[in-house]
Amino acid sequence: MNISELFNNNRNWVDAMIAKDDQFFERLSNQQNPEFLWIGCSDSRVPANEIVGLAPGELFVHRNVANVVVHTDLNCLSVLQYAVEVLKVKHVIVVGHYGCGGIRAALEDAKLGLIDNWLRHVQDCAKKHRSELESIAGAEARHDRMCELNVIEQVMNVCETTVVQDAWSRGQEVAVHGWVYRLRDGIIRDMGFTACSNSELPSSYAAALTRKTV
Repeated sequence: MNISELFNNNRNWVDAMIAKDDQFFERLSNQQNPEFLWIGCSDSRVPANEIVGLAPGELFVHRNVANVVVHTDLNCLSVLQYAVEVLKVKHVIVVGHYGCGGIRAALEDAKLGLIDNWLRHVQDCAKKHRSELESIAGAEARHDRMCELNVIEQVMNVCETTVVQDAWSRGQEVAVHGWVYRLRDGIIRDMGFTACSNSELPSSYAAALTRKTV
């Protein structure tokens, strides 16, 4: 496929959308009112709005390698703040996926260049859960479990940001969730970590760590 085909694909998509709804683009251009923020992996096989059946405008999205939430990442924090404070989203969802290359590289301590610094955050998560990971037989099973554990830790990171803490302190309704998507069947697994307040964090975190979805 060459770059010109992307323009052709775009035209075909526009024509198809207008055929279904001739007011679609006019309506879309006038407002953005999503209820959900999706924090997911950059992996091209995980198209956020498509796998949850939402149309453009219904899902606010931030993506990075291995769906990591770091307290010094101003890009992620800016997206989170805009979603919570301006768009007033009701749900923030951290979505990892089995078969994640970033998770695999972190577990195998692969040397890939600049991204190694980013993946140190995933390696820190692996060190935190080293005893559990070392008890799992088989590299693939360990990788799958690490994808789950990474999501759980990133949900906790979201909850501990000043953005979410401030929202909860002023009584704004924001729920934070952790999910994992499986490429082989297209099904999303709920990691059982949902928090709507600080009081729920310890028990929800503990419950999620005991929940295995593979």
